[in-house]
Amino acid sequence: MISYLKGIVAAIQNNSGHRYTLTLEVNGIGYDLQIPARLAQQLPNTGGEVQIFTHYQIREEVPLLYGFGSPGERDVFRHLLGVSGVGAAIAIALLDTLELPELVQTIITGNLQLLIQAPGVGKKTAERICLELKGKLVEWRKTAGFFVATGSPAPGIIEEVQMTLLALGYTANEVSHALHVVSEDIGLPKDAYVEEWIKQAIAHLSSEYSQ
Repeated sequence: MISYLKGIVAAIQNNSGHRYTLTLEVNGIGYDLQIPARLAQQLPNTGGEVQIFTHYQIREEVPLLYGFGSPGERDVFRHLLGVSGVGAAIAIALLDTLELPELVQTIITGNLQLLIQAPGVGKKTAERICLELKGKLVEWRKTAGFFVATGSPAPGIIEEVQMTLLALGYTANEVSHALHVVSEDIGLPKDAYVEEWIKQAIAHLSSEYSQ
């Protein structure tokens, strides 16, 4: 089985919406890989060399190659495919909506509010993902070396902060990252008032935008 491909970027095509196809030339052969939009934005220009980690799948008798920027992204993609009702499109949408560490943390902590920000993910699907993958990802992150914040506020506070920030126009990824920074880097106590969490999160996000 193909674990990764290392070659030259021949073309990047936006098929529709967030669906991207990378044509990678390896030893004179062009491989078409379905990739997340996030990866498409990070790739070098045409002619640049890149290494892509792959997942091979046959769907309706058609062979498909999916490409990822790291083994970790591919691992989580495969975990997501193992959830009932989750196909490649939803798995890629989740990887596009949240960066990998935030996505893993969101699933482990059962944060439905952030998961449903991904296109095609409803509440029931988000619940299944958390139920079926929480234990698996807890074990996986031990070997993958991913850090999951432990100082987050109570679920009720998290939900209120998220809803407020999402309503202000921030993305799910920005909200998740801000909560991580406020809880771990700034060290705001878990039992602090929700207004203080919102204030600190907005302050962090504002500083990010001003840079």
